[in-house]
Amino acid sequence: MTAVRWDEKVMKDVYIEALLALAEEDSRIVVLNADLMNSDGTVKFAEAFPHRAVNVGVQEANMVGMAAGLAAVGKIPLAHTFACFHARRALDQAYMSGAYAGLPIKLVGTDPGITAAYNGGTHMPLEDVGVFRGIPDMLVVEVVDTVSMQSLLPQVVRSPQPAYLRISRKETETVYERGQDLNLGKGVVLRPGSDVTIAAAGLMTAESLRAADILAGRGISARVVHFHTVKPLDRELLADCARTTGAVVTAENHNINNGLGSAVAEVLGEECPVPLHRIGVQDRFGEVGSVEYLQKTFGMTAADVAAAAQTLYENL
Repeated sequence: MTAVRWDEKVMKDVYIEALLALAEEDSRIVVLNADLMNSDGTVKFAEAFPHRAVNVGVQEANMVGMAAGLAAVGKIPLAHTFACFHARRALDQAYMSGAYAGLPIKLVGTDPGITAAYNGGTHMPLEDVGVFRGIPDMLVVEVVDTVSMQSLLPQVVRSPQPAYLRISRKETETVYERGQDLNLGKGVVLRPGSDVTIAAAGLMTAESLRAADILAGRGISARVVHFHTVKPLDRELLADCARTTGAVVTAENHNINNGLGSAVAEVLGEECPVPLHRIGVQDRFGEVGSVEYLQKTFGMTAADVAAAAQTLYENL
């Protein structure tokens, strides 16, 4: 059985601890926030570095424009808000003021996908990965647990590229062992397998590991690969997995259009065409409910992943 457990700390607390450690070493790091400092934990950064933190109020577009200005004079700005607001309210500033100008702004979007839960459809970002994946030179990263966050955050902060970091505020299930090193742009095989590949990101990574357990009980060997970097996607690893197993299921906390599933489909179409099934939100708006309820409603449970993988395998 796959060892998946709930982390001892909530993501936002570990995130801010890691960010404070980086800020101690690099005075260029500054934090901007659109009136959500208590929600995402960056209030602790403001307390530690009051002259390097700005709460701009409910002005997301203005915040990203300010981040671009700070980057232009050599700072490393991290602009924080709910993921839905980065993708919808501040897109023009992210595109034009940041990426188009070649400035390494860092956009931190919290409550990704169905983890927005009781905030409902208005606050449920199911399009953000696709939005930022379409911006030239933009890194798109989604951490899965506190271990991956601790490993990837320094790389995102130090990257010369603009970046979008998709991150939960709350409890996460841990899929990595403490101290494990990850690399931007490189996927990780979490579980070997020979019959089908499950390519997963974010919330759906733990579900995919559970799906592999279900499949093992049915005599099907599923390889689970975690893609924390959606752009650039690890094309080499994905193509190798596709050639080895002959079928791929993608599992993501996002609309199946334009996110991980689409990125995988693009690579497979160019490198190694094999049967593909995409698990995620099926081109719908979000709604109010618990994460567990929404997973069942949108067909995003381990059982759904396992069923899709089994169907692909049996039809090879």
